[in-house]
Amino acid sequence: MSLHTASSHDASFDYQAAGRDHLWLHFTRHSTYEKGGEMPLIVRGEGHKIWDSHGREYIDGLAGLFVVQVGHGREELAEAAAKQAKELAFFPLWSFAHPRAVELADRIAAMAPGDLNRVFFTTGGGEAVESAWKLAKQYFKLTGKPNKHKVISRAVAYHGTPQGALSITGIPPLKEMFEPLVPGAHKVPNTNFYRRPEYVGDDEKAFGRWAADRIGEAIEFEGADTVAAVFLEPVQNAGGCFPPPPGYFERVREICDEHDVLLVSDEVICAFGRVGEMFGATEFGYQPDIITCAKGMTSGYSPIGAMIASDRLFEPFRTGTTAYAHGYTFGGHPVSSAVALANLDIFEREGLTDHVQRNAPAFRATLEKLLDIPIVGDVRGHGYFYGIELVKDRETKETFDEAESERLLRGYLSGALYEAGLYCRADDRGDPVIQLAPPLIIGQPEFDDIEQRLRSVLTGALERL
Repeated sequence: MSLHTASSHDASFDYQAAGRDHLWLHFTRHSTYEKGGEMPLIVRGEGHKIWDSHGREYIDGLAGLFVVQVGHGREELAEAAAKQAKELAFFPLWSFAHPRAVELADRIAAMAPGDLNRVFFTTGGGEAVESAWKLAKQYFKLTGKPNKHKVISRAVAYHGTPQGALSITGIPPLKEMFEPLVPGAHKVPNTNFYRRPEYVGDDEKAFGRWAADRIGEAIEFEGADTVAAVFLEPVQNAGGCFPPPPGYFERVREICDEHDVLLVSDEVICAFGRVGEMFGATEFGYQPDIITCAKGMTSGYSPIGAMIASDRLFEPFRTGTTAYAHGYTFGGHPVSSAVALANLDIFEREGLTDHVQRNAPAFRATLEKLLDIPIVGDVRGHGYFYGIELVKDRETKETFDEAESERLLRGYLSGALYEAGLYCRADDRGDPVIQLAPPLIIGQPEFDDIEQRLRSVLTGALERL
């Protein structure tokens, strides 16, 4: 029972006490708040900025969580939600449809590469990944290859928290407390060129071929007759924004075709302009069999996700009694679908994908100025999605041990970035990195502001070391 009950707009309501006693935050060490630490309370957003309950202003350097592509405070998105809620607040997609879901599916299919024409709506990215694996299993059962059920994904990659998606995820500390997980998920090296094996050399294309061939090797080791799909992000998030080397996806596509394995492009982060084009597969010139997406589809104004499948994968479901026995109560929610349509209107009207492509080189160049700070080892990424890797020794690329990383990231950087007015991510799911993925509306003045705030914080970290 709550002892803090009050109107959400009551000035006397104690948000800190109520939050500490009743709100269970995601991926959070609650000991911080049990010991008296203040829970940051974000109350407002406008454009690329957010404000906390004390009135302090911050640059939203992570677009919430790789989500708010068009920026905060867009009234037309709120109005689209309100209008739809008045007309039809809810109806499921279980054997029925509603106009906004049909319109959104049509629009997404038109934007998706190649023959990805079938859109299955979810409420988020993890559900989209889960849906893709289940579809891959059922598709091969329906087409006479029932043993094809395994998946290949990359080390340190994050694909979500549901049991299947967590199996696909390549971050052991996130998995160990929930094991045993769904069996059949196997890992290969990622495309971290900065940490490439020495024997690969300095040729990025050769490295891409090496990394892609590890996928082929894993398929052959497991047996091609048992592998259903390969799950890859266009730019891998966890570990710090690993872009694909030249030729990488071309080779992966060849390998998948050779072994009749589906290529799933997990674009929960990369879709909707984050890396340039509306879809990362288009940006990097490859054709997947499935795309999973979510976050930027509504710019976070209402939750939605999707699995976009090729015509080939839908073919077995066209006739007879066959059905994909899978779904979500709120998948393709009318309000979320209406918001997504309005969000895509903003993309088109303001030319946001063109804006990202024009400005991404300047964003990279501005962040690369930080390479004059000794603990900055690498700046990498694509579009409006970058990682800055921190090292003990730039010459040897020596990284921090676990205790040092704890002191650096949680003991200093996270708090110092917040105090500097920059909301972003200090991440150690791999080597320590700072990640940036701001709203897609910003330009050079905001790049410079971000760089200056980072410079101040990183210089402070260097002094502490």
